Amino acid sequence: MASRWTQTDISDQKGRVVVVTGGNSGIGYEAALVLAGKNARVILAVRSVDKGEESARTIRRLYPQAQVSVMALDLSDLKSVRSFAQTFLTQYNRLDILINNAGVMALPQRKTADGFEMQFGTNHLGHFALTGLLLPVLKKTPGARIVTVSSGAHTAGEIHFDDLQWKNKYSPWGAYSQSKLANLLFAYELQRKFTAAGIDIISVGCHPGYAATNLQAAGPQMEGSTLKLWMMKMANNLLAQGQDMGALPTLFAAVAPEVNGCDYIGPDDGRKGYPIKVKSNDKSYDESLAKQLWLVSEELTHVVYSF
Repeated sequence: MASRWTQTDISDQKGRVVVVTGGNSGIGYEAALVLAGKNARVILAVRSVDKGEESARTIRRLYPQAQVSVMALDLSDLKSVRSFAQTFLTQYNRLDILINNAGVMALPQRKTADGFEMQFGTNHLGHFALTGLLLPVLKKTPGARIVTVSSGAHTAGEIHFDDLQWKNKYSPWGAYSQSKLANLLFAYELQRKFTAAGIDIISVGCHPGYAATNLQAAGPQMEGSTLKLWMMKMANNLLAQGQDMGALPTLFAAVAPEVNGCDYIGPDDGRKGYPIKVKSNDKSYDESLAKQLWLVSEELTHVVYSF
C-alpha cells in the first residue's frame, strides 16, 4: 500500500451514487465534500434537513458542478430509517457507496424513539436497519461498498447481552465503546454473509483516529458541563488532527482499489496520519459473538436481511 494516501489519489467518481449518514458535519461532511468534488452524486442523509441544506450549499460553492442533495434520516428513530430507505429506493436504482458515519459519543443517559439506549440505538441499530433496508439496491450495484465508521474506543467495548440498553449502572463511555465494537462485529459479519452468498459487495470498517469535530462536544453540552466542554476543546486543539485528515480512512475504505472485505482502515500512527490497513481487536473478529449480535439486532429492529 502506498504511503501518504490522500484525496488526490481518488479517481473520478462520475456516475456513482453515494449516501453519507451524518454528512452535514465533521468526518461525514469532509467525505461528502471530497466525493462530490470527484463528481459522485452524493446524498447527505441527515437528521436536520436545514443544516444539511446549508452544508450542501457550501459544497456547491466549492464545486459548482457538484451533484449533492439532502434527505432526512434520524438514525435514533426506526420509523425515520424506514422512511428514508423507502424514499431512496423509489428515487435511485443504484447505490455504489453507503457510508455509515453518523454517530453520537459519550452522552448522558438517553433513549431513542424506540426505547433503545441512545448510543447503541443510533450508532449500531440505526445503521444495521438502514443497511438491511437498502440491501436490495446495493445488491443491484456491481462492486458496491458499505463503510462502517467505528472508533479506537471499540477496544474497550463489551457487548452486554444481559443489559444491552444499559438500564443498570449506565456508563457514557462504556455505552459508546459497546456501540463501536458492535459496528465492527456488524461490518465483518456482513462481509462473511456476502461471501457465503456470492454477493459482489464489500463491507469494511474504519476509524478516523483522533480528529477534531463537533462529536466530542455533544456530551458535555447535554450535561451542561462547562469544564468538560473546555477540556474537550483543549484536547482537540492540542492532540487532534483536522477533520479533513480524519476523513481520509473513510475515503480510502470507500474508494481505494486495494480494499478487501473485512479490512479495517485507520491512521498510520493510530491517532493521526495517513490511512493504512490496520487490525481491530480480537473480540471484533469473534464470529460467534457477531452471530449473536446479528440475531439480536434483527429482533430489535425487525429488519431481516435477505441474501
